[in-house]
Amino acid sequence: QVQLVESGGGLVQAGGSLRLSCAASGMFFSVGPMDWYRQAPGKQREVVSSITSSGSAMYADSVKDRFTISRDNAKNTVYLQMNSLKAEDTAVYYCRAEVYGSRWTVHWGQGTQVTVSS
Repeated sequence: QVQLVESGGGLVQAGGSLRLSCAASGMFFSVGPMDWYRQAPGKQREVVSSITSSGSAMYADSVKDRFTISRDNAKNTVYLQMNSLKAEDTAVYYCRAEVYGSRWTVHWGQGTQVTVSS
């Protein structure tokens, strides 16, 4: 069984920073792409940023130049450094990972709340 455990959410003032972490654990051979999604109240879940196992990253236009995704393959952990936070970044942030055990499977974390006060 694979688990993704997120941490690092919280309440921050506009202009502040937070760093999210997501660690994958369980029985698997490797972790492929890892992503961060977010879902604001009344809105659909949207992708924020993705990173491949080799470190290639992509960002949603709304967070480009403010957020940075990174990963530590030895720890099976992905990070999201969020700077210059805005009220519109307020959402539940979810980690998603593709994991290879006997086959590729997709797993989600439980979500962590990020609240930015203006």
